[in-house]
Amino acid sequence: MMMNVIHKRSLAEEVAEQLRKAIADGKYKTGEQLPTEPELMKQFGVGRSSVREAIRILANSGLLRVQQGVGTFIEAPAGINEPFHQRLKRAEAHDLDEVRQLLEMKIAEKAAANRTEADLKKIKAKLDKRTAMAFGGSMEECIEADIEFHMSIAEAAGNPILTDLYQSFSIQLKSWFLKIYPDVTIFQDTLHAELYESIKNRDEKKAWDCITQIIQR
Repeated sequence: MMMNVIHKRSLAEEVAEQLRKAIADGKYKTGEQLPTEPELMKQFGVGRSSVREAIRILANSGLLRVQQGVGTFIEAPAGINEPFHQRLKRAEAHDLDEVRQLLEMKIAEKAAANRTEADLKKIKAKLDKRTAMAFGGSMEECIEADIEFHMSIAEAAGNPILTDLYQSFSIQLKSWFLKIYPDVTIFQDTLHAELYESIKNRDEKKAWDCITQIIQR
């Protein structure tokens, strides 16, 4: 049987976590100087080595900036260091969707400009799957096929950052789509086929217009 190993935090890690929380709660503002080592030692009841190690941990994560001979300063709000996928999990669904829509418009435009024949073949395969699921699949299968279709367009755009961003947003929106769409009817449209044709024909304006119409629906 595999045993779960619980790793106990060191004193330095505990101090780092308390300081991180204090920064997140606004006790320390960006640009302010952190209390001196003796003050922190007294505040947390730990030795100098633990305080120094805690500062090193937070400096490496970008929260603190150490200026030799001057002091230690708050470099950035804690939220900036929050993993992006975690930030998306606590975002409102309509905020996620708004950003996703903006991404899709730029992605469609760039896909029309940059797509290759291999990209086009993949997009068409995903479109065919989406159509099949819209007329014979479950709600979850339709949503997954729709996401795969748009992901193939994102990949054809030729910008890996756009692709990664779109994928991150789509993962978070899947559960929301299951809640807001009552049935598969929304997927039974011709606009996605028109979007494919515009990308095939390298018509950037048409691709942008197609996505705009899809969003408005």
